[in-house]
Amino acid sequence: MIAMWDESFGEQDPEIPAALLQGRAGEAFERMHAILDRVWFSCARVLRPGGLACINIGDATRTIGEDFRLYTNHSRVTATFESVGLSSLPPVIWRKSTNAPNKFMGSGMFPAGAYVTLEHEYLLVFRKGRKRTFSGSDLGRRRRSAYFWEERNSWFSDLWQLNGTRQLTAGGSVRARSGAFPLEIALRLVLMYSAEGDIVLDPFTGTGTTQFAALSTGRSSIGIDRDPGILEAARRTLRSAASTANAVTERRIAAHRAFEIETERAGKPLGYWNEHHGFRVKTRQETAIALRTVTSIREDGGVVYACY
Repeated sequence: MIAMWDESFGEQDPEIPAALLQGRAGEAFERMHAILDRVWFSCARVLRPGGLACINIGDATRTIGEDFRLYTNHSRVTATFESVGLSSLPPVIWRKSTNAPNKFMGSGMFPAGAYVTLEHEYLLVFRKGRKRTFSGSDLGRRRRSAYFWEERNSWFSDLWQLNGTRQLTAGGSVRARSGAFPLEIALRLVLMYSAEGDIVLDPFTGTGTTQFAALSTGRSSIGIDRDPGILEAARRTLRSAASTANAVTERRIAAHRAFEIETERAGKPLGYWNEHHGFRVKTRQETAIALRTVTSIREDGGVVYACY
């Protein structure tokens, strides 16, 4: 129910633009979600038992005809995932920082004439089946994929306050805007809910933010988009991703070293040693962390490969 997606939805269901034009907003809303439902059904089908689906979705406000209202996208998406048997897990509220002086919609100071401005989106999390278990060689992958104690304390909160990102367009794309979200969101979710060597699927890959996050952290990924132009933009990003991917790793290491120094100065030195990186860590679970460095990237038949 955001105008930038009207054309795309209309191409897939011509009844949608007709419903919007004629003021049948509820029908348009349901028809749009019926298109998305097919994607969610496919995601649920291909998820492995214990696998997790993370959906970044915002609610929308819009005037159709003379009726201004909120369209609760996150509730509709949640209902679909639960209808196919996935379990809802605690979501994250992504609050976007803004410097706008007027944070309201409507007429201002008269009662019942103005409404709050939406400054957040949802990061919904669903699990297929029971909690994932690890055994054999998977145990080693899981240990190497651990995150730092201080990262855990920051990430596992139900409120993330992060700036948005530029809505870049792509040459040859049929879309005016990309719909991109910040890399930090993709990085956190990939690190929180997958292990190195796992396959991360993004059915709305856009400019490739999720694929970049996977490549930066030793995961494989599959990206799908109905817009060939924007897919080519994603490939361009990944072809030249080695230095920027390594900068992500270097930033995480630098942040941890700063945390190590800070705790030592406070007279509370960290009690465990990470042999791979040569620094102290807070818990035993962090001692096997081994962050990846991309040595080269190549492409073959539209598939981008990273070597570590």
